[in-house]
Amino acid sequence: MKKDIHPNYRPVVFKDAASGTLFLTRSTIETKEKIKYEDGNEYPLFQVEISSASHPFYTGKQQLVDTAGRVERFKRKYNIKN
Repeated sequence: MKKDIHPNYRPVVFKDAASGTLFLTRSTIETKEKIKYEDGNEYPLFQVEISSASHPFYTGKQQLVDTAGRVERFKRKYNIKN
């Protein structure tokens, strides 16, 4: 294999922003943040919006989404009256 053409493949911690769950896996993603993981070592940290720990398909729980603001905005935009 050629040298210096492959990305740095290393352990990285992914943090689910919705549930706060941490996942330690290997990745080539570049990060600026670091976190001390439960094994006592420090790893690069990458935050994700949603993962299997918080996604409704995997958890079986549906999250309530507030659509009232969007509906009101739509009605104002198209001048719809009830």
